[in-house]
Amino acid sequence: MTDTQWARLEPLLPRGKKPGRPPIWTRRQLIDGIRLRTRTGVPWRDVPERYGPWPRVYDLFRR
Repeated sequence: MTDTQWARLEPLLPRGKKPGRPPIWTRRQLIDGIRLRTRTGVPWRDVPERYGPWPRVYDLFRR
């Protein structure tokens, strides 16, 4: 995802309301993992680790 595309998408995403520990994986990384999976059709378990752990990517996709 380009910076321009991300700048348009980011304001549309809901903000987290929980205080506490900052997230390890950025929303952008996780969304890029979802986009990779839907574009290529690979199984969730084969999403590369650079996009975050596959259960987290899948959880965001489900929500």
